[in-house]
Amino acid sequence: MNDSLPVVLVHGFWHGSWCWSLVAEQLAGRGIRSVAVDLEGHGLRGPAPRAATARPFDAEAFANEPSPVGQVTASSAAALLAEQVRAIGRPCLVVAHSNGGVVATALAELAPELVAGLVYVAAIVPANGEPGSYYATCPENDNDRLFKLLAADPAVVGAARIDVGDPARRDEIKAAFYADVDDRTADAAIALLNPDGPIGIPAEQLTVTPERYGRVPHSYVICTQDNAIPPAVQHRLVKEIDAVSAAPTVVTELESSHSPFLSQPAALAEVIAAKVRAT
Repeated sequence: MNDSLPVVLVHGFWHGSWCWSLVAEQLAGRGIRSVAVDLEGHGLRGPAPRAATARPFDAEAFANEPSPVGQVTASSAAALLAEQVRAIGRPCLVVAHSNGGVVATALAELAPELVAGLVYVAAIVPANGEPGSYYATCPENDNDRLFKLLAADPAVVGAARIDVGDPARRDEIKAAFYADVDDRTADAAIALLNPDGPIGIPAEQLTVTPERYGRVPHSYVICTQDNAIPPAVQHRLVKEIDAVSAAPTVVTELESSHSPFLSQPAALAEVIAAKVRAT
């Protein structure tokens, strides 16, 4: 077990390291070491706006309070992720979900020597010169579920803000992220979400080069029932990765929602384990 390639698990917007716990258990059962990290502005590193927990709740204050994570960018998050990987002491397989893919992409360009391979899981990958935010409105994206969740103007507060404590929004949040997750687990996950996703991550335009990012082996897990990032967008992203990579992206499809780490942890762990064995 000690000789296996370490795996770093990177969450997406509003989530934290907690979302990978079921996959980490499965990886451990396969003799694979893994570390789930909190990205800058998320999890334990993601303070919430005061209005999110103020009582009585003031919707207007919640819609206007500047985000405490408004200064986070893809570059600053990637620099922190590089420190987290360096602490492990050797190159790692980096598994990135959703907007965590933006940070993982920036990491691979910043420090490719730290990344033995990249596995994207329904992830945004800004490999063609467009910022990650472009894919929310690109022609392949005909889904507005995420926009409907927003409780504030991102340009005003500096974040993609959702009211995770509003019971009236529970079904919409579950449909967007956890459509095939059992209700008990989905409710627990919703309670753990950060209200703010720092828009500086998807808004930053990254430079991705064949010499650095392109030399890192890439895999992509397409979630075919995804209500947050439509499969058509995911297929487009694979093509754009291939345009800058030295080798074709290895693609796996899972019939899952946006969150297979909760709905299909064993299947996702097996995909990751196969990559570990092949790297």
